Amino acid sequence: MRHHRIARHLPMFIVSVGLSFGLLIQAAATQAGPSPRDIMNKVTQARKLDGSEAVVKMSITESGGAKREREISMATKLYDNGDTEKRLYRFLAPADVKGTGILVFDYTTKADDIWIYMPALRKTRRVVSSERSKGFMGSDFSYGDLNIPALDEFDYSLVKEDDVGGDKCWVIDVVPKSTDTAKAEGYQKKTYWVSMKSYTVRKGVFLDLEGKVLKELKSDDIKLLDPKKQRYRTMRMEMTNKKTGRRSVFETVKIAFAPDAKDEFFTPRYLERE
Repeated sequence: MRHHRIARHLPMFIVSVGLSFGLLIQAAATQAGPSPRDIMNKVTQARKLDGSEAVVKMSITESGGAKREREISMATKLYDNGDTEKRLYRFLAPADVKGTGILVFDYTTKADDIWIYMPALRKTRRVVSSERSKGFMGSDFSYGDLNIPALDEFDYSLVKEDDVGGDKCWVIDVVPKSTDTAKAEGYQKKTYWVSMKSYTVRKGVFLDLEGKVLKELKSDDIKLLDPKKQRYRTMRMEMTNKKTGRRSVFETVKIAFAPDAKDEFFTPRYLERE
C-alpha cells in the first residue's frame, strides 16, 4: 500500500519540482541582466547625439609638470540612420595649432575615415585605419580611443560589478578577436567600467600588446543632453599614461544639442577653410 501511495503522489511531485526548477531558471536569467555585448552596444548608442556643437579644452601635462593647452571647437552629426557619426574638430588656440582641422567619419561596422588638415602645409592628409593607435594631436588619447569601435572586432566578458563615484557599474573586458585589430589599436585588452544608469564609460584600463598596463581613463560630469532618446555626453575625460606619467584631459566647456548642424561642416572641402 505504501508503494501505491508514493506512486499516486509521484506525478504531482515531478510537476512541483519542474515548476520550481523553471522558476529558478527564470530568476537566474533575470539576475543575469544584459549580455556584455549588449551593454557595449548600448554604450555606443548612448553617446550618439543627432547633432551637437561644443568647445573643448585639451590639456597635456608632462610628468615633470610642464603643461600645454589647446582650445578646440567640435561639431557632430549622425547620418545613415545613426550608423555613421561625422565629427569636425577645429583648433582655435594657441597660434601654433590654430586652424588645424580633423574630420572623422565614425562608422559602426567598418574602419573609420579620418582626415587632418595642417594649415602650415596647406595640405590634407588621410589617416589610415592601421594608425588609429596614434595620439590625437600629441595627447594620450588615440584616435581609436575617441571613436566608436566596430563591435564585431572584439570579444566581451563581464568580470564583475563595481562602484565608481557612487555610480554602479558593470566591469567588462574587451579583447580584440585578431592580432591585426590588436596592433591597429595598440591594446591587448581594454577593461571598461560602464554605468548601469547612463551606459557611459566611467573608467578604463588599457593593456599594451605585452599585457602591461599602458593607460588609465577616468570620466566625470556626465550630462543628459537628449532626454527623449537618453543620450549622454561625458564633460571631462582624463587619460593617464602609466609608463610616462603624462596626463591628458579633455574638458567640454560649452555644448549645445544641435541636430540641425550644417552638412557642409562635415566635408573635406570645409576642413581646409581657415
